Amino acid sequence: MRMTQSPDPGADLGAIRKILTGFFFLACLATIYVARALLLPVVLAVLLALVLRPATRWLARRGVPDALGGPLMILVVAGGTVAGAYAASGPVSDLVQRAPVISAELRWKLRDVLAQVEEARAASQEIESMTEGDDDAQRVVLEEAGVMGWALSSLAGAGSAFAVALVLATFLLASGEVMSRRLVAATKPVDRGPDALALIHDVEGRISRYLGAITVINAGLGVAIGLAMWLLGLPDPAVWGLAAFLLNFLPFIGAVVGAAGVGVVALVTFDTVGYALLCPAVYLVLTSIEGNFVTPMLVGRRLAINTVAVFLTVITWVWLWGAIGAFLAVPVLLVIKTIAEQAPRLKALDLMLGSDVPGG
Repeated sequence: MRMTQSPDPGADLGAIRKILTGFFFLACLATIYVARALLLPVVLAVLLALVLRPATRWLARRGVPDALGGPLMILVVAGGTVAGAYAASGPVSDLVQRAPVISAELRWKLRDVLAQVEEARAASQEIESMTEGDDDAQRVVLEEAGVMGWALSSLAGAGSAFAVALVLATFLLASGEVMSRRLVAATKPVDRGPDALALIHDVEGRISRYLGAITVINAGLGVAIGLAMWLLGLPDPAVWGLAAFLLNFLPFIGAVVGAAGVGVVALVTFDTVGYALLCPAVYLVLTSIEGNFVTPMLVGRRLAINTVAVFLTVITWVWLWGAIGAFLAVPVLLVIKTIAEQAPRLKALDLMLGSDVPGG
């Protein structure tokens, strides 16, 4: 009688492990999406603590205790944020008030282009107007109010999350090395304590260097774009410089949004379309120079992540958390890459995220 060979139990366990890992990854994504209102301030607070921790450690070496140095750094961040918002509130509010006029003038200048679209929609709109009557105008007003309400609620939600993150980051910084040592103690049975503490310090240093360098680069880009818009004659060049500074924290998305905004105002401001399109073209040229030459040169190879990984991470975090997710995407990816570099089991992930060619 012929006996059948039993399947390899190790292969079955490996397949089950891969399936469970996939389900765990999907469950994590679902949790991050559903609990974003709770997780967002926590992630922001941890990021702030990682960025500011080297500065508080520097103050501690000079006699300033963490209980004082931590709140002091948070006050600096909060004060800078409030001062920047106050300085930009005037020009931004003027631009917002002019938005209906800009929209009307843009429609008039693009009337030939919009005419074809309107003709395609004319039949359906005529049928709707016969059935709805005056409700059409009311619906338009309600839609505009809904968009404005969504924008205001999103801004208020981001502001409240940032305020909660500041409070939580204050406690994290004031505790000094206590939280780091507790994390080391919790992971000691499965990892080596000193290596875990060194890994935390490495993550703090890399995040601080990255965001510090990016902030300086974005400030220079904002000044360059503000001067360029001033030379081209675009109104409120300081607003566009500030917008470029803030939007450039959003990889890929920020440059497109900034160029689109500049293009809209330029089309309304200038008489010829060709000269108006020069403004977004200059905007994109300056952001391209920054992204392809300045940032790689100043950020350095140790902080470099390949473009494909950054793009996939950005679109994932935009889907999960919106614009704030785009801002958090690269810092979170940098934390993951730093951990992967020092964990032998994550060597494959480190190779996938790195910008260097293996064997090159």
